[in-house]
Amino acid sequence: MRVIVLSLVWAAFLAAAEKGVRPLFQDPRAVIVHEWGTFTSIAGADGTAVEWLPQAGPADLPCFVARNRFNVKGSLSGTVRMETPVLYFYAAGETTVSVSVRFRQGVITEWFPPAVITSGNGSIVPGSESTIAWRNVKISPGAAEDFPVEHGASHYYAARRTGAAPLQSGSQKERFLFYRGVGRFALPITATVDADGKVAVKNPRGHPIGDIILFDNHRGRIVYQVRRALAGQATVDPAVGDQEPALELETMLLANGLYPEEASAMIETWRDSWFETGTRLFYIVPRPAIDAILPLEIDPMPAAVARVFVGRMELVTPATKKEVKDALLSNHLVTLGSYGRFLQAIGRRIVTESVPGERAFLERRLQDASSDRVTPQGDEPRCTTAPVN
Repeated sequence: MRVIVLSLVWAAFLAAAEKGVRPLFQDPRAVIVHEWGTFTSIAGADGTAVEWLPQAGPADLPCFVARNRFNVKGSLSGTVRMETPVLYFYAAGETTVSVSVRFRQGVITEWFPPAVITSGNGSIVPGSESTIAWRNVKISPGAAEDFPVEHGASHYYAARRTGAAPLQSGSQKERFLFYRGVGRFALPITATVDADGKVAVKNPRGHPIGDIILFDNHRGRIVYQVRRALAGQATVDPAVGDQEPALELETMLLANGLYPEEASAMIETWRDSWFETGTRLFYIVPRPAIDAILPLEIDPMPAAVARVFVGRMELVTPATKKEVKDALLSNHLVTLGSYGRFLQAIGRRIVTESVPGERAFLERRLQDASSDRVTPQGDEPRCTTAPVN
């Protein structure tokens, strides 16, 4: 009888999760935590992540979000941009938790609500780490959702479109705990592109790769392909054109533990960035890798924790190199601008691989095109916020 009862409770929990609603709790103090985030990188010629300036370009966050004083906008280089991890909390009744995250070989650069940050002198060297901690966060299911908001577009707000409990940390209220950073750490996969544009993906340690999506947007034409790992063998689905792989990404997110509304919020947060001009891989970062890079501590301990990070790896294909090089030679700023914050890293590779007689000219053009994308920290607008209606 006990087995039957437990099975029915678990079935009800799964049914609630599939509908994207808050789960039911028998213990009013029990808390379920879900987190999503992105590791963004650029693959070099050998397939490993290269150094770049992840934050070069216009700010995409509201100004009430706190920023690390060591980071002058656009100047902090790394190999991985840890983008927008958000922590959601689900509980039956009001409760309080303390949360801390350690970022090994990385620096926390932005966060909200206010938190205690330790980051040394802001440098990223082997063995270094940054930490963020929120103390006495009140979880209040059903509380008024008077969160701060600014007018204008931002990647920030879509993450609020879930049924997670409202939170209060100090005097600030929010749907989630948010943080970002820049790091230098090894990723679980590498990807190389040959002269014919064929992509080879592998795990350096020989572990299974899992499902991946190879995506290309060239001059507005979208094509993608899903490579599935089934029973230890890799299969390749037929290529799909003229549509975004949102459904495939959502399926991957749900399979790894997110609720439907969380998966939808994540895709909406990054839709314009994930599907912009360029060629890239999407994959799910294995949970052990997330826990090793970002150890998470929550007190009291939650009943369950799901951590789902999407790896986004930019690929520099022969077609990309030709398009960017032609644009540099002709000073076609519209084309160069379409590569956004990845332009400098792509351009440096083109300069390195060009004949000596072209390098100085291409370097000047690259620096001119890139300089327009760097915004000094002091140019951030003054913050005026208001509650959400």
